[in-house]
Amino acid sequence: MEGAAALPSGAGHAEGQTGYPPTLFRVPPTAAVAQLNETDFASAVSAITSAFGDPTRRAIYVLVHQRPAGVTAGEVAAHFDLHANVARHHLDKLAAGGYLEIATDRSSGAGRPSKRYRAVAERTPFEVPARHDDVIVTLLGRALAELGTERAAHLAEAVGVEYGQAMAEAMGDPQTGRRSIRAALTAVADALSAHGFSAHTDRDGDRLRIVNDHCPFGDAVIEHPVICAVDRGMVAGMLGALCGETLVDLESSKPMGDARCITSVES
Repeated sequence: MEGAAALPSGAGHAEGQTGYPPTLFRVPPTAAVAQLNETDFASAVSAITSAFGDPTRRAIYVLVHQRPAGVTAGEVAAHFDLHANVARHHLDKLAAGGYLEIATDRSSGAGRPSKRYRAVAERTPFEVPARHDDVIVTLLGRALAELGTERAAHLAEAVGVEYGQAMAEAMGDPQTGRRSIRAALTAVADALSAHGFSAHTDRDGDRLRIVNDHCPFGDAVIEHPVICAVDRGMVAGMLGALCGETLVDLESSKPMGDARCITSVES
């Protein structure tokens, strides 16, 4: 039920439903923007604007932050005179960025469990959510290269798949595993944007695509293209958890000489 009473701290939470797992790259909240290089700054802007670019979503975040017990989509819909599905979309978008955590109330009896959204106490919208260290990324690329192309790509993609599955599970959505491919792709694009990828979906003929206009790994992927397998694995892992096993294909990427990365699936 949408109007379920506030949960006591720790009650009714499904394990792992406290927002996304730690981001791939993170800096302490005290890090100054001036310390960011161009790639890191672009990643931070992408992540923040993805979550707070909509004025209604900003107002919803302020409301949730003012209510320590959290809110349901129904409560937000009533407060802002929105359809419940629209309110839920905004709340899930904020959760995708790690700004809200989700608790599932299973104590309200029969029927679909309600979701209660709370602000993540230690996170502010102005904390840089995604940053990579050039030395670490370069080290990763060279270490993978030492394994040989095939083995390195397999390992990198496997890590991406595991991380993508964890991201999907952290959404705390009872519909996990039963979404349509289109709805799943939209959720994946939102999650990638929250991690600095600046992603959106589009269609090319009978293929649905995720288009990444910015890569938080920067130019390191040009020297070490095997890193792209991590991105491909994340997409495959999230899609697998949200709508079932799905074959993904990397159509274009920086290492291929393209301006943006495009991952496609059969619709």
